[in-house]
Amino acid sequence: MSDFITDNSEDLAQQAKQKIAEFNALYWDATLRQPIGLKRLNPEGELTAVLTGRTFGNWFYLESFWLAEHCRGQGTGKAMLLKAEQIARERGCRYVLLDTLNFQAKPFYQRLGYQVCWTQADYPFAGGAKYFMQKTL
Repeated sequence: MSDFITDNSEDLAQQAKQKIAEFNALYWDATLRQPIGLKRLNPEGELTAVLTGRTFGNWFYLESFWLAEHCRGQGTGKAMLLKAEQIARERGCRYVLLDTLNFQAKPFYQRLGYQVCWTQADYPFAGGAKYFMQKTL
């Protein structure tokens, strides 16, 4: 058996994703996966809020959601998330999945009906936590 070769390149990571996509294509049509992207810019054209994810089948996977500090607590985040959920529902999604860290937005998501499904304790270090949350649309 040959030795393993260390390769931490982005190219290798993309090759791995491609190989998995090729295998998955034997079981489902991944071309049905659609991105969701929403953003808000200030008058100077600077990004103040961004939400990205993807829909596939019954699921909307919320990958990234960020608001500039001065935009928080003003309803921007709620409005943006509700808009993304509406898009997902229109695409036939029934559920949303996301993850958030202990110092991020867990209470915000809970106020909007998300429930913790699983907690990854001590992530990334002792005392931290990553919460995997779900909502039925």
